[in-house]
Amino acid sequence: MTWRYLIKQLAFPPSGLLILLLLSFFLRQRWPKTALVGFILSISGLYIMSLPITVEYAARSLETEAPLPMQQWSSLSRHADAIVILGGGRETKDPAWQADQPSLMAMQRIRYAARLAKASNLPILVSGGLHFGQPPSEAQIMADTLRQDFGVTARWLEGESRTTWENARYSAEILKAEGIQRVVLVTNAWHMPRSRWSYEQFGFAVVSAPVGFLGGANGRPFKGWIPESKAMWHNTALLNEAIGAAMYRLSYRTQ
Repeated sequence: MTWRYLIKQLAFPPSGLLILLLLSFFLRQRWPKTALVGFILSISGLYIMSLPITVEYAARSLETEAPLPMQQWSSLSRHADAIVILGGGRETKDPAWQADQPSLMAMQRIRYAARLAKASNLPILVSGGLHFGQPPSEAQIMADTLRQDFGVTARWLEGESRTTWENARYSAEILKAEGIQRVVLVTNAWHMPRSRWSYEQFGFAVVSAPVGFLGGANGRPFKGWIPESKAMWHNTALLNEAIGAAMYRLSYRTQ
């Protein structure tokens, strides 16, 4: 997983574009035309990837699942037998808490799922593995947060998964042993299509409960054409998701 992390970080923006810019600088005398193309591509890429307007339109292309209407929350038990929350990362060794904590993205999912659970009385499964092999699992962190901050107890902890596909695979091993084949799936809106597809491959009927939409109007001055560091992070996540969604359909199937 460490090598996978390293390769991914070097290939994706901003690192990949910065490497291209650096190569263009060193090649400017030997291959000036190639260097010029590399320079233009790297600068253009850095600009585009740092724009809120790019986040807005890129997210819209991925966020194909509609939000779950609030008036349907209390009746979810008619359509599902459990709520599944997918892990969304962690902040390691937070001094304020003296322990690992859910990332802001994970907290979006946890808070939303807690509200759904209280409205529907459905049990919760939390899914997420270790941080480069080091405990606690994301599942344990999410379960602790649900209990301590929202007064909700997770019934099942799936703490082995490292990918969305493994989220689905290991969730299936736990839930199908309980006779559960209908789930409410909670993850970020841009991550939902790949997540839903993965769970459906293991035979689940899925009620989508997306949260953390990025495709709304960005609300920034100058309509989002001024670069922001936050937009770079979001756009990189969206690019990763777009590639992941395409690769999953090529690489994974159970039937």
